[in-house]
Amino acid sequence: MTGKILKGIAGFYYVHAMDGNLYECKAKGIFRNKNLKPLVGDDVSITILDEAERKGNIDEILPRKNALIRPSVANVDQALVLFSITHPEPNLNLLDRFLVMMEVQEVPVNICFNKIDLTGDEKMLELKQIYETAGYPVYFTSTRKNQGIKEIRTLLKGKTTVLAGPSGVGKSSLTNLLYPQAEMETGTISEKIQRGKHTTRHSELFDMGDSTYMMDTPGFSSMYIEDMECGHLKNYFPEFEAYEENCRFLGCVHIGERDCGVKDAVEEGTISRNRYENYRLLYQELKEKRRY
Repeated sequence: MTGKILKGIAGFYYVHAMDGNLYECKAKGIFRNKNLKPLVGDDVSITILDEAERKGNIDEILPRKNALIRPSVANVDQALVLFSITHPEPNLNLLDRFLVMMEVQEVPVNICFNKIDLTGDEKMLELKQIYETAGYPVYFTSTRKNQGIKEIRTLLKGKTTVLAGPSGVGKSSLTNLLYPQAEMETGTISEKIQRGKHTTRHSELFDMGDSTYMMDTPGFSSMYIEDMECGHLKNYFPEFEAYEENCRFLGCVHIGERDCGVKDAVEEGTISRNRYENYRLLYQELKEKRRY
């Protein structure tokens, strides 16, 4: 029988099978021997060991469309990264780190700022300008006032979307608005593992129907970009590309060079200074790591 992994905790994988049932499965030792780990979102083949107790084994991981490193999920079409627009103020350095990681993994990203009922239009326009200029679609929501939720539903339809963002920005509230059964399904699994059901500790997949899946992931408060040459970082800031032809030097990294088209664009306001300063900070971070 085949199915899809909805959640993985402490060596157990919860598989929603083709028969409509949820099975608690273990992965065969062959996966460890191959250094292959099942991921949330994986399509798998399972053997039923106990029908009454809904227990089984994962025999095979079916071919993946992709596999992300952070968060560790598979078969993703797009990411929706959620930050609050205020309370707390959005950490744009953290957001830019996430965007770089998704660019590296070639996953399209949509940005959503929540809690718009607590701020004015000026802040919304500022953030929209920064990120739409960089090439990212920007959405605004208020889970408290049910604003912008219809647009998010349309965005998700027919796709597998990974929902990510820091703790405290309203991810659980958004998840429950989009898919009210989420709380019930989380509770069902929590009864087995004796965990609280209101805090996302592990990545979890929700089947919303009509080939629409949403992956809820644990909140993050920090994110480190590793295993990248500092000179390659510029390739993951999409807004730089249009201005690189104006750089005097081939291979310009847009930091200390003279006659730099990207730096000129920052001065002219066509590239966000905030984004550029975050680029400089990340570049320096990677450069320092390389030294050690």
